[in-house]
Parts: sequence; structure tokens; C-alpha cells
Amino acid sequence: MNLKLGVTILVLTAMPAFGQAQTGGPKAQKLTKADVQKIVQTISGDKTKMQAYCDLAKLNQQMAQADERKDTKSLEAIGPQTDNLMQRLGPDYVKLLDGFEQVDENSSEGKEFAAAFDSLDEQCK
Repeated sequence: MNLKLGVTILVLTAMPAFGQAQTGGPKAQKLTKADVQKIVQTISGDKTKMQAYCDLAKLNQQMAQADERKDTKSLEAIGPQTDNLMQRLGPDYVKLLDGFEQVDENSSEGKEFAAAFDSLDEQCK
């Protein structure tokens, strides 16, 4: 999964559900490896969250395809589903996504963070 595209789509679709918590606040804190590992462990250790993560990954792929086709109707239809899944993953996951916005995906740090999520992606297969 392209980390930047995935994060962008997820953050944009999550804004309606979490918009009140995100607006007007301070800039997201810089992510640490420990932050990422904690979220990955939390998700992988909870069957409900793991299923939500896998479902979200599938929707992310659908959204990327719809975006390529400039299919705004499909994007709008998928949005509420992603909001629901984001809520199941919890506010820590949303904070993590906000923090990803500050990370260059091509940096060693960005690659390291993406690799941490590879283990989750593997569990979805």
C-alpha cells in the first residue's frame, strides 16, 4: 500500500467523524517508533480491531481506484463506512494518522513506520 495515498484518503474520510477533535487544536505531535509499535500491537491483539483494519484496507483500495476514475459518487458512498471503521480503531489510530502527515514516506523513518504496518497487512491476507 502506498503509505501517503492511504493516509491521505483515510485522514480525509475520517475528518467528518473526528472533525470536532481535530479542528482548532495544536499541530499533531511527531510520531515515534514506539507510538507506531503500540498501535500496531493494539490492533493485532484485538480481533475486532484487526477486522476493522482489514476492512479499512479493502475500502482504501476501493477509494484509490475510485479516485483514479474521478468517481466522486463512489468516494462519497465509501466515506461513511470508513468513518465507522475508524471509530472502531479508536482515537489513538486517528492521532497516528495525523502524525503520519508529518513524515516523509521516502525517509528512513517513513519506511520504518510503513514496515510496521506491513505485519498488519500480512494478517489481512
